[in-house]
Amino acid sequence: MESQFTHVHDTPPPGAAADWTISQDWDAFTADEHAMWDRLFARQSEMLPGRAADAFLRGIDVLKLEKPGIPDYRELNARLMAATGWQVVAVPGLVPDDVFFDHLANRRFPAGNFIRTPQQLDYLQEPDVFHDVFGHVPMLADPIFADYMVAYGEGGLRSLQFDALKQLARLYWYTVEFGLIRESGGLRIYGAGIVSSYAESVFALDSDSPNRIGFDLARVMRTDYRIDDFQQNYFVIDSLDQLLETTVNTDFAPLYAANAALPPIPIADILPDDSVITRGTQDYAAAKA
Repeated sequence: MESQFTHVHDTPPPGAAADWTISQDWDAFTADEHAMWDRLFARQSEMLPGRAADAFLRGIDVLKLEKPGIPDYRELNARLMAATGWQVVAVPGLVPDDVFFDHLANRRFPAGNFIRTPQQLDYLQEPDVFHDVFGHVPMLADPIFADYMVAYGEGGLRSLQFDALKQLARLYWYTVEFGLIRESGGLRIYGAGIVSSYAESVFALDSDSPNRIGFDLARVMRTDYRIDDFQQNYFVIDSLDQLLETTVNTDFAPLYAANAALPPIPIADILPDDSVITRGTQDYAAAKA
């Protein structure tokens, strides 16, 4: 299979187990690679207080991610397991959907075992170890979000029989990757795609361009998204409890069927029933068109 991505494989590459996991081989990371982690960590850590969700900031402390260098999973997993029973497993790159869902359902988060280059400092399409560990893992130290990710994985495995992967991918995109949450201090970011990106951490909260819409499960699962630039929509949850309870208490089979009978919702559209927090100008997207 030809791909624009470097770390994509059709079958587990040499050295990978049947579940696509590999040894992190922490000692093999170079000084330059550790320095890149430190550079990214310092930049994000400085600007996220007052922007990131309380649960994310707590996770940074609980997991002691401030220690210099790419985290050693032997140490990281001891803390994460104690907090929520989760662990991080190294994988060679993007893994098949069924493998990904199975890992989540069993409290394992697959993390890419490479880090971006200086030329990719501000953007790369493939999730590297900084995106996966800094972006995702702090939230997995929160018991409620940790349970949501298990429920998502279990739902993902069931979705394979309903040809509903695209709908479920939208849910992941607009929550786990690019979700906002309403807290006492205002809107905060918890999605890994935002908290691991310096520029989008600012754009998601400060720009007048994107829509910010109250979370609605069926609506989110119909809404298209873009992978190559800032988001034009952000969906806002009221609490992590809301996210978990909505997912656990919804029968997804009829929802998949109902959504499949309707057209996808184009990016940036506002619907009459939307709970609009901020109606965006979409100036950023228009300027890029």
